[in-house]
Amino acid sequence: MSQNENSLTALSSALADAVQRAGQSIVTVDARRRFPATGVVTASGHVLTASHVLQDDEIKVILPEGDELQADLLGRDVHSDLALLKLSSDKGNAVKTNQDPQVGQLALALGRPSTEGVQASLGIVSALGGPLRSPYGGMIESYLRTDAVPFPGFSGGPLVDAEGALLGINTSGLGYGASITIPTRLAWKIASAIEQHGGVKRGYLGIRSQLVEVAEDARKALKRDQASGLLVIGVEGGSPAKSAGLIVGDIIVGFNGQPVSDHDELLGLLQGDVVANPTPVEVLRGGKQQIVQVTIAELQESEPEARRHHRGFRRWGWGRR
Repeated sequence: MSQNENSLTALSSALADAVQRAGQSIVTVDARRRFPATGVVTASGHVLTASHVLQDDEIKVILPEGDELQADLLGRDVHSDLALLKLSSDKGNAVKTNQDPQVGQLALALGRPSTEGVQASLGIVSALGGPLRSPYGGMIESYLRTDAVPFPGFSGGPLVDAEGALLGINTSGLGYGASITIPTRLAWKIASAIEQHGGVKRGYLGIRSQLVEVAEDARKALKRDQASGLLVIGVEGGSPAKSAGLIVGDIIVGFNGQPVSDHDELLGLLQGDVVANPTPVEVLRGGKQQIVQVTIAELQESEPEARRHHRGFRRWGWGRR
């Protein structure tokens, strides 16, 4: 046997071992009329999966060894298409994680959509990106792309490295025409927020805006070289923006101490600890810099609305635009 054949055999065995290791933490999630989907054990008794695969009130989870358990939905974040489940028994082996993905590294997309065992697809991490606007109005801080093929039922399943460690959670439910991967670091952050608060806090400002150039004189007033901002062209009645005194014609150039040059930057800042707290919004009004304190409201989304989204309805925009 040649050296190349030995190397290929060793690589093949290593990938098979990686699938076996990761497979101990991969479960079947059965909560829709079509074929089941996949989930990943984050801790004993807890499973992270894709939100869009949870379409029935009754959720059944099948562990690798065949145990069938009922699960309760602790909460979901439709913007990232992630949901956290609590099993009826504290079972399951937590997956090992890799929070430092690299473009070009080998990656395996895994799924367990049936009791026949784990399925796998091989590729590489082809891109690291973010932020990315969610079709539901929020912002996904970061994402991965891979050329591994996501077979039916792979949503909610893992993308793992050559050691079987989790690189992220795969989903085809965000409407981009292809599967993307929510990186482990972000997925774990969202899972923690769901466990503590039932979801991820995302803010609502209540304006309509358009991208505009910041004039040279205004840049001098800001004391920084910022080329663009957001011109307020509409303020909703009863909104946080209205209550704080933002008016049509204001140009938003900063939020909570961070420059804001476009809609995506503002949307990315409208989440987390700023929600329900007074937050400084930096504006240009009449060419002069002003700071307006705005108490950001939480963007609400009901469970029925979330389900309609995942059954085909898409609401684009940010805030309530």
